[in-house]
Order: sequence, then structure tokens, then C-alpha cells
Amino acid sequence: MKLLHSGKVRDVYEDGDDLVLVASDRISIYDVVLPTPIPDKGAVLTRLSLWWFERLADLVPHHVVSATDVPAELAGRAVRCRRLAMLPVECIARGYLAGLGLEEYRKQGTVSGVELPEGLVEGSKLPAPIFTPTTKAPVGEHDEFMTFDDVAAVVGAERAARLRELTLAVYTRGADLAARNGILVADTKLEFGLDPAGEIVLADEVLTPDSSRFWPADAWEPGRAQYSFDKQFVREWSQTLDWDRTPPGPEIPADVVAATRARYVEAYERITGSAW
Repeated sequence: MKLLHSGKVRDVYEDGDDLVLVASDRISIYDVVLPTPIPDKGAVLTRLSLWWFERLADLVPHHVVSATDVPAELAGRAVRCRRLAMLPVECIARGYLAGLGLEEYRKQGTVSGVELPEGLVEGSKLPAPIFTPTTKAPVGEHDEFMTFDDVAAVVGAERAARLRELTLAVYTRGADLAARNGILVADTKLEFGLDPAGEIVLADEVLTPDSSRFWPADAWEPGRAQYSFDKQFVREWSQTLDWDRTPPGPEIPADVVAATRARYVEAYERITGSAW
């Protein structure tokens, strides 16, 4: 196979007419890849994405061709995929206020140009899920918020509207299914591409601890940071350091690595109902 691209977490290989997408154990925060891997992370992301793709297929087609027709040494962390023309937008849906969305709300009362009610606090549930897209920055650079009009200027108004519709539909389905197992999906980031016929296809990963914030419903309490089954734990650890969120990232201590792995595995088990 020919390596086409090495991203923050995934490596993309060319194999005939298909692509093979490999999820590594790398972890990135604030768009910076840290030097310390999280064991089993790539396998968790792959297996959970496959679980979700099956449950979202009636909403939007996905890129997976096979989860088994991959090189043996990559089994469990790789999928064979269709080639797509990827759209240059990170499609984010938010149902709760957290992270960079919270930071922008505190400054402007908006997120990606979407006006929100006054008086919201960290962890507040939004009146309805909102579409808050960002740019898709290269490795080492930071994504920037986009308004809906910004997206329309890049991909066209009709396609932008469809991306918003699909993003919110996937988020709503995912949030509903996760809630049945006691997990709140605070937000999630999706990527879409176009097939040769111009149809929008869901790609990359979906509703994983890398692309989403997962909170235990029974511990949710607006006005403070929430316990997270995702890489928010690593973000919070990094905030105790004298680090400016630019490369090179800091080494992660062994106890933070172990706790992060445990949260990824627990997210998988709680959402799917299957033991890791």
C-alpha cells in the first residue's frame, strides 16, 4: 500500500481503487499531536465508529467498504473505504456548551455566528442542537470557527444546507442512542466527502471519544467542568502546564495515559453495551 496522508490520528493508504484508513494510538489536543500514545485507542475508535456507521446508514451513506479486508497487521484498527472528495469543513453539532464553543460564547454570546440565550454556563444544555462548523486546519495549526455563510461560500448554499441537516440528524440520532445507556453527547465533529455522483457521504470517524464529548448523565451538573469519557481529561491535564498549545506537545505521564485509556474503553462499553 502507498501512504497518501498521515494526519493527527489517522494514516491513509492507497490500495487499488480503495483507501485503507488506519487509526493510530496518537492523541491530539488543541490540534497538536502529543508524543505519547494511548494504548488501544486506535482500536476503540475503529470499533466504535463501525458500530455507529451501522446505526446511521439510513440517515446518510458512509465510506466503509470492509472492516476485515485489511492487512493482518492492521486488523482491528483499519477499515477499507471508498475514495471520496473530502469537503474542506469540519461539521460540528453542539447540544451543550463546552470547550471552544463556551469560550466564544463568553466573548460574543454566539458560537459560529449562532446567537445563544444569555445566562448560559459551562455544561448548559442548549435550547436545541446547533451547527457550528470550523475550518479544517493542517496538522499543527488551529481550526477556526466558520459561520453558515462561510460554509456556503466554500461549498455552495444548497450543499451547506445539506451538511447542516445531516450533521444535526447524525448528532440527534447519536445523542438519543447514547442517552439510553446513560451518556450525554455534548458535541460531535463529523467529516463528509462526495462520491463520484456528487452524493454526500459520511467519512473518517463518527461519534467517538476523539470526535465527541461524552458525559455521564447521572453526574451532569451545569456550571462546572463535567467528567468526560474522552480526551477532555488530557486537555484538562495540559491546562496545568506552562504550555502555549503549539508544537511540540508535552509528554503525557503514565497515570494520565492509563486513566485516558480507561475512559475510552468505558465509553465504548457503555455506548455499545459490549465488553471490550
